[in-house]
Amino acid sequence: MLRDEIAKHLEEHILPFWMKLKDDENGGYYGQVDYNLTLDKKADKGGIATARFLWTFSAAYRVTGKQEYLKQADHLYKFLIEKVYDHQFKGLYWLLDYQGNPKDTRKHVYTQSFGIYALSEYYRASKNEDALQLANELFELIEDKGFDSERNAYKEEFDRLWNETSNEMLSENGVIAEITMNTHIHVLEAYTNLYKANPTDTIRLKLENLMKVHYEKIYNKDTKFLGVFFDKHWNSLIDLKSFGHDIEASWLMDETIKALDLNVPDYDQMVTNIAYNIADYATQMDGSLINEQEGDHIDYTRVWWVQAEAMVGYLNAYERTSDKRFLELINNQWEYIKKFVVDHRVGGEWYWSVDNDGTPAERNISEPWKVSYHNSRFCLEFMERMTK
Repeated sequence: MLRDEIAKHLEEHILPFWMKLKDDENGGYYGQVDYNLTLDKKADKGGIATARFLWTFSAAYRVTGKQEYLKQADHLYKFLIEKVYDHQFKGLYWLLDYQGNPKDTRKHVYTQSFGIYALSEYYRASKNEDALQLANELFELIEDKGFDSERNAYKEEFDRLWNETSNEMLSENGVIAEITMNTHIHVLEAYTNLYKANPTDTIRLKLENLMKVHYEKIYNKDTKFLGVFFDKHWNSLIDLKSFGHDIEASWLMDETIKALDLNVPDYDQMVTNIAYNIADYATQMDGSLINEQEGDHIDYTRVWWVQAEAMVGYLNAYERTSDKRFLELINNQWEYIKKFVVDHRVGGEWYWSVDNDGTPAERNISEPWKVSYHNSRFCLEFMERMTK
């Protein structure tokens, strides 16, 4: 019954909201819906956002077989290859204006990763060979421009011509990070999906190396948390725990383990250790998952994507361990999401976040960092993994 309820929520609440943002005049999806559910047709359109929308509707079609989702994916693919992709210097732009003109032309490895993730999913759904070719070109671009073989790390930010620049876009909490956990988990996510679409030895070797990097450089075997921000020598820059990223990484790494059919007990233990650690440390009595902790300061905000990733992370942990505690965590998390995070207003989707007493933050319901990817994916993962 849980699977059916979640599938209904995806198809009757989440996806219809986003489908209404289709921009038939300028391409892609409109860039902003504010807290009052007012659509801004002249808002900027994000490169990452476009890729995440393309992934969503490609995956929705692959899982459900419904043509309406493929039509959305076709529309988004056209916008991505015509406008988001830089045909002169290669790679995907960070930001476009509402008409699809480049506005912020910086190139970020994170953005390219989501391009690979989306294009490989679109290929899996549509069998469009051009999409797979572009995904492979972005893979080669990351490896050529974005991989530091000396430090065994992926770089972060570049200008349009692929000159390395300061990582302004993926640094937070008062630091500028030369290496981030966030970029590494999403390169892993992208390469894993590309491997599912196109299982080559080259991609496999890169994934095997990425798993080693996660285990040896990012995962703290003593605390069971992942480091977040690092300098160029892999020294941690800040005492920060990102609970949502940890639980997300646990199941994304497991996807890689399964895709490659890896037999590395240390990796298996890492995946389950992270899930138990987050369940023990950051899950609240009301069923929710809080945001992060810096030093002794705990941020109790319940962010939309953190709740969605916890659902998948706990389901994955249950599949691994058969520990019924994770089923209880799933049910409690879902009840919390339905009560507080889902925007039940007519025309609503999910709130950006809610505070400790369940009051929603008056932040945009849609903008370049809040799109369809996390909560749609949670639903699709449950639809694929569960039988009832």
